[in-house]
Amino acid sequence: MPPPPGNRVVHLELCTPNLPRACSFYTRLFDWRAETVHIGAGRYLALDLGAAVEGGVAEQDREQPIWLPYVEVADVEAATNRARSLGGSVSLEPREGPTGWRSVVGGPAAAEIALWQPKAPAALADNRLSPDL
Repeated sequence: MPPPPGNRVVHLELCTPNLPRACSFYTRLFDWRAETVHIGAGRYLALDLGAAVEGGVAEQDREQPIWLPYVEVADVEAATNRARSLGGSVSLEPREGPTGWRSVVGGPAAAEIALWQPKAPAALADNRLSPDL
């Protein structure tokens, strides 16, 4: 059964303490292409996963690497508040980025998931921004 429109996984992000090593492994294993994206002082690689889902790798100071799926929602504030009302926790409050808004929530006995609300395509074109996260 397909997910309802607007509530689908649109991005898969690897959070790792060793970006070069992780990227080397996955690009060689699956022939995924990686492209450097400049974001302030941090390092980020966009991954071409060869499917309808976009991907990326973020270098973060953490013990264990994790994969973080992003689910597109119509309203990131409302979805974050709904997660709270269902007993979930919020590890990243909704915040705006160049191409949209995101938050990170976790449910009782469930892993974290990112909620993603993209900006309108016209707003991206007006600002000459890439639609990447």
